[in-house]
Amino acid sequence: MTARNRIRSLLCKACSTAVLVALVSGQASLVQAGSREQAKRIHDRVAGVPPSEAVLDDMASDIESGRAIDAAFTAMQDSAFYDVTLKNFAAPWTNEAMSKFVPLNDYIATVIGLVRDGEDFRKVLYDDVLYIGNASLNLPNYSTSNNNHYESLENSGASLKDNLERVNQSTYTGLPPSATAGVITSRASARAFFSAGTNRAMFRFTLINHMCNDLEQVADVTLPTDRIRQDVSRSPGGDSRVFLNNCVGCHTGMDPMTQAFAYYDYEYDANTDPDGELGRLVYNAIGETDPETGSRVQAKYHINSATFEQGYVTPDDSWDNYWRQGANRRLGWDPSLPGSGSGAKSLGMEFANSEAFAECQVKKVFENVCLRPPSDSADRSQVSSMVASFASQGYDLKQVFAESAVYCMGE
Repeated sequence: MTARNRIRSLLCKACSTAVLVALVSGQASLVQAGSREQAKRIHDRVAGVPPSEAVLDDMASDIESGRAIDAAFTAMQDSAFYDVTLKNFAAPWTNEAMSKFVPLNDYIATVIGLVRDGEDFRKVLYDDVLYIGNASLNLPNYSTSNNNHYESLENSGASLKDNLERVNQSTYTGLPPSATAGVITSRASARAFFSAGTNRAMFRFTLINHMCNDLEQVADVTLPTDRIRQDVSRSPGGDSRVFLNNCVGCHTGMDPMTQAFAYYDYEYDANTDPDGELGRLVYNAIGETDPETGSRVQAKYHINSATFEQGYVTPDDSWDNYWRQGANRRLGWDPSLPGSGSGAKSLGMEFANSEAFAECQVKKVFENVCLRPPSDSADRSQVSSMVASFASQGYDLKQVFAESAVYCMGE
């Protein structure tokens, strides 16, 4: 062996020894992490800010007494959990770019309010619910055509924990109670996903944000094609195989369910307001018709009708879940529901009562608190346990935050 190779061998052995010592030392420090260190980690992960000495002492005492879950709930009493953690948690759901860097809006505020109040989180997709700022703050009134109320609330620095009030969405938006569907019919959601297009964006992003699946993951080419609309070519580029082996996969499931949104649109003046900042959600109630369709169905459901004239013509807002058959039965649809209905509210219930919805919320919270996705068998077992706990605890999302924080408090 040359002198150079001997030196290289010695260096490698030294390096390996150092790594081993570091790993053993790290494991030792992990095992020896005391209750105060664990309490601080829980608070940092949940609230995003360090606890006061008094709070840290209280949390450490709970951990020492075997009540780590109580310690996590103590951390959630910090206003920063609502003002920062939950705001950043929900913000990406409100825009197609999935950005956290958006102002507070009615979608985000409603998510925060439901979590704060320990509500059944499934209501986020179907209830007649809206959270607004406390009247004592002298904010601009809630408006269906701008976001001033929420931006003023955020800029005021007022605690969202203490200053959000629950109201009926129908009272403030003018929607019939039967047409409300939680955050789906919030102004922010309408601006992002009902604006222009064909309303398929609302379906896709509800699927992404609340079922943790994009269309490619649920594509199924084995289902009937009878509800695919006229605007979808049956022979893209002159090749029908593309339709049968690609387009069909998404549209067979999506189009029958997107019909639930047939009476909704987001109206704004594209010439003077290209970003839709001053637009508003509109809904064709009973007795109201679209001048282009002669029915309550919005005109966007009939665009590009000449692409395939034999395609499906949307007559109303009735929907059917074809995914209750085939591969997407794995999403765990509730057998007590009919799998069909009319309007956004009943579709929101279909999504919210699925096993995929519950698992999605748990995985998102786990990643938010533990700062990583579930990655091994222990993590997956913990997620399964938390999904069961989420259901047994009335779908209170704070329970999921608490359990995630305790699971990761030793990392």
